[in-house]
Amino acid sequence: MKHHLNTLFICTQGAYLKKDGEAVAVRIERKTQLRCPFINLGGLVCFGRVSVSPPLLGALARNGISVAFLSEYGRLLAVTRGFTPGNVLLRRQQYRWADSPERSAEVARACVLGKLANGRTVLRRAAREHRDPAAAQALDAAADRLQEALEMLRRPLPLDTVRGIEGAAGADYFAVFGRLIQSSDSRFAFTTRSRRPPRDPVNALLSFAYSLLLNDVRSACEAAGLDSSVGFLHRDRPGRPGLALDLMEELRPLIADRVVLNLINRRQIRPQDFQWQPSGAVLLSDKARRTLLQVFQERKSEVVTHPFLGEKMTLGLVPHIQARLLARFIRGDTEAYPPCVLR
Repeated sequence: MKHHLNTLFICTQGAYLKKDGEAVAVRIERKTQLRCPFINLGGLVCFGRVSVSPPLLGALARNGISVAFLSEYGRLLAVTRGFTPGNVLLRRQQYRWADSPERSAEVARACVLGKLANGRTVLRRAAREHRDPAAAQALDAAADRLQEALEMLRRPLPLDTVRGIEGAAGADYFAVFGRLIQSSDSRFAFTTRSRRPPRDPVNALLSFAYSLLLNDVRSACEAAGLDSSVGFLHRDRPGRPGLALDLMEELRPLIADRVVLNLINRRQIRPQDFQWQPSGAVLLSDKARRTLLQVFQERKSEVVTHPFLGEKMTLGLVPHIQARLLARFIRGDTEAYPPCVLR
């Protein structure tokens, strides 16, 4: 079992990270504000104008600690790490599978099954707990449509068909996502998913949470010896981590969506925590990002029982387990890839 190491998030603009013995020293305005030993770190995530010294980058690479550089608003720009673990035979087999329509469809179907099953659970739970009968009915109806899509995916299908089912089911899920939001403030209304740029506070939160989750899943793929850029559901595109996006699909409802809904429904975040741009884009303030990061880490620390392994673990470990289960499948050690479906 992989030790659950911490991720250090650096959000303060102008921060400078340097090596201090066997530790990371975070300096702000030429004063050391934090010192974190390498042994306690699994990764660093730097937002915006954060500088990292070359000696620190080298030391982190030697210790197997990745450094992700994101824009101030959460878009992944680059990741540095040491030599990739694993062996070339696993990656060669991954590439062969990605070139095979049948193998690609098989893995993609498993990922979509996990995504839809977890999304259905979110909708069913919300329908049971909702006070508004009309909203509960709409949520149940959407859950029924996801169930129909799941039944279609029980048998082997061509890749394009799998992608079509995933797209239609995703539209059904987001069509009722606004019903999951309990805030009466119209500024938290959600009508449709908008990405680049996000057009409302809910989309801004979702985009930021998905960026954080993608970084975790990408690191898990690389740690398992897989190439995070070569996916099965998400086909090759320069700069796109296709495999990380594949494995992230089943985890979106469990981690990212749950974090966003909790932030709004528990009133941990307010409309004043966003910045409305003349272009129509809505951006998170520093306070909003910090609040989301805290809740995101808390969610990852929650303990669940893995449905396939039957072991208790934190949600933060699930991406690493799923990446290793996929690697076992590609190597031929198991007969199928089991997505993580939680009740």
